[in-house]
Amino acid sequence: MRTNPAPGPPELLSIRPDAIVDLQTASGVNLVGGQWRYCDAEVVDVDFVTVGADLGPSGPPSRTYEVVPHAEGADYDDSNWRVLDPADTQERLGAGRVSFNWYRITVTVPDRVGDFDPTGSTLVFEVVIDDYAEVWVNGQMPLVLGVNGGQVVSGFNTPNRVVLAQDVQPGEQFQLAVFGINGPISTSPANYIWMRSASLDFYSADRAAVAWSVPLEVLDAGDRLGDILPADARLEQVAAGFEFTEGPVWAGDRGLLFSSPNSNTIYRWAPTGTISVFRSNSGYSGTDIHCYTQPGSNGLTFDPDGRLTICQHGNRRVIRVEPHGNITVMADRYDGKRLNSPNDLVYRSDGTLYFTDPPFGLPDVYEDPDKELDISGVFCVRDGVVTLVSDDLAGPNGLAFSPDERVLYVGNWDPDHKVVMRYDVAGDGELSNGIVFFDMTADPGEDAIDGLKVDERGNLYVCGPSGVWVLASDGTHLGTLVLPESPHNLAWGDDDARTLYITALTGVYRIRLSIPGIRP
Repeated sequence: MRTNPAPGPPELLSIRPDAIVDLQTASGVNLVGGQWRYCDAEVVDVDFVTVGADLGPSGPPSRTYEVVPHAEGADYDDSNWRVLDPADTQERLGAGRVSFNWYRITVTVPDRVGDFDPTGSTLVFEVVIDDYAEVWVNGQMPLVLGVNGGQVVSGFNTPNRVVLAQDVQPGEQFQLAVFGINGPISTSPANYIWMRSASLDFYSADRAAVAWSVPLEVLDAGDRLGDILPADARLEQVAAGFEFTEGPVWAGDRGLLFSSPNSNTIYRWAPTGTISVFRSNSGYSGTDIHCYTQPGSNGLTFDPDGRLTICQHGNRRVIRVEPHGNITVMADRYDGKRLNSPNDLVYRSDGTLYFTDPPFGLPDVYEDPDKELDISGVFCVRDGVVTLVSDDLAGPNGLAFSPDERVLYVGNWDPDHKVVMRYDVAGDGELSNGIVFFDMTADPGEDAIDGLKVDERGNLYVCGPSGVWVLASDGTHLGTLVLPESPHNLAWGDDDARTLYITALTGVYRIRLSIPGIRP
């Protein structure tokens, strides 16, 4: 098993490449059939509007600035631009002071790079612009919250490292547009823009792996996992070095978001294999934060409109992040009293929100002097109204809907009462007919029950004592997946929702399964 001294991996393929193409040499550019083209950019006055009440561009007309040309597009016509010899990319260019420019090149993966066969390898474009750069690949750049480096500005004279593809094939083409910026912008620097380095780095598939295999023990209760667990299934770890991980949710091309409640941070694991901070102070920013063990965020999910919703332990509330970055408080009180520390959450498809509220995020947990509610409830938020729908459990934790949303499952974090509850769900959000769906109390494992998820067939995946328990919709125990460390929450990831991502104490794991899961 790989070990990291800090949460990570934070860097993109910091190992030695298998082959390099230097794009500042004629031989390198010729090898990939490229040609550098160059254009100065300038700031122009344009019509715009001021910010509106919706925090977007909906106010009265105004004047502002933009940089032209807009040369990021893959089909942009740069035929009239200056052709740069590869060595001339190191020429001091731009107008000096606060100025901007563009470099463009199309590269084709060759059949061989020296004696290296690039077929199936990972290809990284690295460029260092004095002073800042933005990189567009085939007309695309990820404009999403939490992107750190890569195609966006990485820092002052630091490398922008961008994965072009993870399974390249000879003949594959990439159009690269590099926007250069002279800086520091605030000091009007008395110098110019130039390219310190530019290269294509090739990494063989085995050396560029974004995950590493770890031991998996499968406790199959009577050979019942055959339809769920492929014969060649393997458990992989994708990140390590954390104190405690929780609340994962798949965010599409942005990868996996997950909470670190102890360090008060939401992290992002990118499909390229890197870890970055997505949101700091994710659950609390009070002066007494040193009193908390878990002040940060816990459960994360998306609402039906794709808005991230966060359980904040220290702030004792559930918030939703709006498209312009402002937040909406979904719930912070019930019956005039502050919530304990919202733990996990799930949306029904009509936008009704359910969340659990044990006191685990308070400094003294059940005995905390600031605890205002006498119960640890399951709550429903519907049309802005917070309703208590269950107070059956001492430590309600993970929760998940059945595929038809007629049943809500709730796990109980209580070492003396390790049960998963089953409730019928009414159209108005109320719960009824609460029964014990499955009892794990007899299992000697120290942990109780944490996160839950459901697949499309209605099978329930439970972070319980000893591992991830797989339960059929009729309550039959199909088997248990035993990880190297205790699992605490789950998310269905990748394009087909067949990969189960697992946050487990110090690391994040994944395993490919046969049945797709249900996700926000």
